[in-house]
Amino acid sequence: MNDSTLRQNQDNRHFFLSLALVLVGFGVLMVHSASITSWPTEFGRVYLTKHLKFLAIAITAASIAGALPARFWFKAAPWLFAGTLLLLIAVLIPGVGTRVNGAQRWLRLAGFSMQPSELAKVTLPLFLARGILLCRERLSHWFFGTVPFIVPTILTAGLVMLEPDLGTSAFLVGSAGLVLFFGGWPIRNFTVGIGAAASAGVFLITVTSYRMRRITDFVSVWTDFRNSDAWQLKQSLIALGAGGLWGVGLGRGSQKLSFLPESNTDFVFAVVGEELGLAGTAGLAILWCGVFWSGARLFREYRPNSFAAIVAMTLLTQLVGQALLNTAVVTALVPTTGIPHPLVSYGGSSLVVSVVSLGIIVSMSRADETADACVLE
Repeated sequence: MNDSTLRQNQDNRHFFLSLALVLVGFGVLMVHSASITSWPTEFGRVYLTKHLKFLAIAITAASIAGALPARFWFKAAPWLFAGTLLLLIAVLIPGVGTRVNGAQRWLRLAGFSMQPSELAKVTLPLFLARGILLCRERLSHWFFGTVPFIVPTILTAGLVMLEPDLGTSAFLVGSAGLVLFFGGWPIRNFTVGIGAAASAGVFLITVTSYRMRRITDFVSVWTDFRNSDAWQLKQSLIALGAGGLWGVGLGRGSQKLSFLPESNTDFVFAVVGEELGLAGTAGLAILWCGVFWSGARLFREYRPNSFAAIVAMTLLTQLVGQALLNTAVVTALVPTTGIPHPLVSYGGSSLVVSVVSLGIIVSMSRADETADACVLE
């Protein structure tokens, strides 16, 4: 790689990181604003302090991830994936995992909590991308091109499903699909895969009453808004409507004052809409488009189905797709899923994993500069 190309890649990487840091900074601002409640307590400062602590951990971990060579991720992928599976099993053990609101998704240690399912959003794509590189010559065969990738995906998504967490399980299946897509899996195979995944999703929704309730509540928001039982979605739409074009002003929103549940986590986008209006939500969307565009540009010279390109484009698409999905939930375009807005929502595991994903993308973007052949072929 000549000096001109190297300099251009570095400039592109700096631009990508600059946009990502703007998103992170905007998230800190909105977490603080959305955490203000109608009760005169210190909750707002507590949430902000915790968020900053998580952010410090996230940036430290991402800096280390970005400095590691791409070859490290290729070699470590099986071990990272195995560790994630062990944590997913551990969280289901009574007395080890922590149950909150009927879901056993957290591990608590020394005052910190984590969701192993968030780690799977990184370790599963790494493991599958490595498998594609090792089995590329057999990828077109229906058996060798399917079974080695379906088994770890079903195993991971199944463990997450037992927590239970259907939203994250579906997200992980989608992540596996992205890996296969960027890895060159024949398009014809996706028809069967999408059909099977959709059938399984419908079955899992219909056999549980609380999931069916989410669907009926979602429908009722659009068919009978006044009498709908979907309180969270109703308050979210009210917040977005109250914001208008320019918003009511940062920190001046009223829906977060004990009206809108999860205002600083899953529904922080509604607070953005109320306080900063359509201008704020559109600006956030433009930022995400810029992150995706600048991130994709980092790999325009790479072979499309190289390990570095597969991992980076999967993680990048995951982040932008998660932001899009959260926006769709908040605007009542899809039923609630419990998926936070990456880099913007308050949260520990989600924030750390999202920022570390950015670090891994940077690591992969340096593969060509370091002549890391195993990830380019």
